[in-house]
Amino acid sequence: MNSLIIGTRGSPLALAQTEIIRGVLLRAHPQLQIESRIIKTSGDQFSNLSLTVGAGKGLFTKEIEEQLLRGEIHLAVHSMKDLPTILPDGLTIGAVPARADARDVFISKRYSSLDELPKGAHVATSSIRRRAQLLSRRPDVQIEEIRGNVGTRLQKLADNDELDALILAAAGLKRLGYWDGETTQVHVGADSIRDRSESRLQTAPTLTCTPLAVEVMIPAVGQGVIGCEVREKDMETQELLVAVNHADTLACAEAERVFLRALGGGCQVPYAAHATVAGEQMRLIGAKFSPDGRDFSRTEALGQKSDPHELGERAARQVLK
Repeated sequence: MNSLIIGTRGSPLALAQTEIIRGVLLRAHPQLQIESRIIKTSGDQFSNLSLTVGAGKGLFTKEIEEQLLRGEIHLAVHSMKDLPTILPDGLTIGAVPARADARDVFISKRYSSLDELPKGAHVATSSIRRRAQLLSRRPDVQIEEIRGNVGTRLQKLADNDELDALILAAAGLKRLGYWDGETTQVHVGADSIRDRSESRLQTAPTLTCTPLAVEVMIPAVGQGVIGCEVREKDMETQELLVAVNHADTLACAEAERVFLRALGGGCQVPYAAHATVAGEQMRLIGAKFSPDGRDFSRTEALGQKSDPHELGERAARQVLK
């Protein structure tokens, strides 16, 4: 196989993630010719559609998967948290690279932590998972829905004096270069820090960025994971992807996705799960919430990384009890 076509959304984050996969593939297969094809999804076409009212599964994947099934592309690159837990017949996850920072982060112009927010503060998010957990911890805050890519959301926070804070995924901020993961500053102004000159960076608005511990804000299923989706029968592409795959990350993602599937949830349901590996053991924290955060059930389960399916199902049963 001499050439490969990768299908992706056209957002800055989707393109950055595609470049990560492209780079790994080229290091392993220097002679491979790789084309990236931008495919517009329903989520991109209906940018004003609310994500907090169950807009439907596969909102950011359906059109890409259709081209994959037709053989128009060889590989689809997704944020794993966007992928429904049940893939279309004939498709499978061919590989995932090592997971990035799975945490959510608290971003604000005026405050350094969630606990510092005054009563009635306005916090922006488009995720019902984040909404439920925020309200569970701080029922006094006002949740504001926000749409757009990472740069757009940061700019909205910087420009809108009525917004006190914003919750985003750490992985996206890092992959786009907004945040280095070490400092507490996020700079606003262009699509990413990499696009800015030093002089522009110095004059750009600065926001405070604080990671939220997993125990405070359980991440979404698959958060921080890039999924490489392929046709089940396309063994040539799957062979190329061996160089991309990180076994521990794949096991964690599988446990989380089994957990969500066993609960009957999708990307628009307020469930959360995060798995980690230590040696041969895997630990999974999972929870389900009511949309207003008042009711929730949380569990922590241990199992073997060699059997993520069993761990995910057991954790789901514990939450349902």
